[in-house]
Formats: sequence, C-alpha cells, structure tokens
Amino acid sequence: MSEIVLETRNLVRDYVIGGGLFRPSRVIHAVKGVSLKLEKGKTLAIVGESGCGKSTLARMITMIDAPTAGELLIDGEQIDIARKTLTPEQRRKVQIVFQNPYGSLNPRQKIGDVLMEPLIINSDLPAAERRDRAFSMLLKVGLRPEHFNRYPHMFSGGQRQRIAIARALMLNPRLLVLDEPVSALDLSVQAQVLNLLADLQDEFGLTYVFISHDLSVVRYIADEVMVMYFGEAVEYGTREEVFSNPQHEYTRTLFAATPRADVESIRRRLARKAA
Repeated sequence: MSEIVLETRNLVRDYVIGGGLFRPSRVIHAVKGVSLKLEKGKTLAIVGESGCGKSTLARMITMIDAPTAGELLIDGEQIDIARKTLTPEQRRKVQIVFQNPYGSLNPRQKIGDVLMEPLIINSDLPAAERRDRAFSMLLKVGLRPEHFNRYPHMFSGGQRQRIAIARALMLNPRLLVLDEPVSALDLSVQAQVLNLLADLQDEFGLTYVFISHDLSVVRYIADEVMVMYFGEAVEYGTREEVFSNPQHEYTRTLFAATPRADVESIRRRLARKAA
C-alpha cells in the first residue's frame, strides 16, 4: 500500500484587505478548496502564472500560514497551526527551499554555521556530531570541504542554491517544498541542480512539492502535475496525462503560450562534457 506523506482536503486561504472611511474591506480568495494526495518518493509540480495561488499553497503546506478552512495532513497527522503549537518533530518533517538562495542565507554566517544552525535549534546533538553532519551534507550536494568556512557572497548562484538545499536536508525532512528553486539560474546550472535533486530524492526517499512556472522543468522532474488558476486547481493528474491530454482550457492555453527549453538535451550535453 502506498505511503501518503502529504494530503490536503479542501484547503482555503483568504486575505482580508482593509478598507477606508468610505470603502468597505474586501476578501481576496487566494486558494479555493485545493485537495491533493502525494505519495512518498514522488514529486508533485504545482504550476501556474504569477498570482495564481501556488506560493500561498506552498506556505500552508510548509506550515508558515494557517489555512482559512480545510485540512492539512502530514504523514496522516492533521496539522492546525492556528489552534495548536507545532512540535519540533512536526516542524522537522517539512522544509522549504526558496527561489533566491542569497536572500535566504545570512551573509554574516560561514557556510558551516549555516548548515549547523538547524541542528543547534532543533536537536541536542554535540558540537562534533553537528560538524560531521554538516561536512557530510556539504559533500552530498556537490561542494568541497574547503567551502565550509567561506561566506555566501563567495559562491555562485548555483552553489548558493546547493547550500540552501543542504540546509533544508539537515533535519532529515519527509517533505521538501521547492519554491521556484531554479528559475533564477542559467539553463546549464538549472540542469545540474535538477539532477542533484533527483539524486537526493533517490538517496533519501524524499517527497517533493515543486512550485514552478517553467513547464520544461516540470516535464523533466514531476511525477504528478497540478495546474492552478485564480486559486483553483483546474487540472491535476500524472505528468503524462496532463501534458499529453490537458482537459482544461486554461492548461491548453498555458502550454501553447510557453516556449520550450529542452532540459533533457542540456543534461545529456553536460554528461558528455564530464565523460
């Protein structure tokens, strides 16, 4: 039987915009009743234009924002941050990687300290073990031991994103939410980071929610695809179903309007270079 890591049931998120003296407040319906199930080791890509609600959904899944209505379940356990404080174990289960790695890294911290910080906050491991784990994770994301004592400004964008991924994995999460993790990178670097994510998923049995507007990337990495439009999930199915036979008019329009970049060919070219 499949192991369900993430489930949402009719998840809703509304924002109240304050009015003025002669103007009543109004409600923005950012996410409108989204339901999904995601199995262990699989990747769900959530796609759509800016403002469609995909990042708002990601914030609820990562337990940053509470839903207005609906249910969020992680490993079958209902999570309600509006009514109950999260336990350290619950917080460790879900981690997030943001679009801009430099903005999410403290420029005053050495990379080794960046990686050890989650362990300092969320565990009682001794300093030596924290250091060993940080060194090990640094190597797993393709960086070198000498990088341990360097600062974020000394790295390229692709290397910073590898550091952000390493930090997210320090607590051995069950679910990793990746919010546009390669959109700020060059195409060749995108391919390298996507290959790294695939390798880490295989090694650790990770489950991914991958937020993106780039359909070529989604086609390469996703097992399942959800298309969002004005806060609603208008299409949801396997990658093959959605790409080969889109049912919703918006999905067909989105596919037709998106230029295609062949990430797979970039991957093959990089492999030939490395040989």
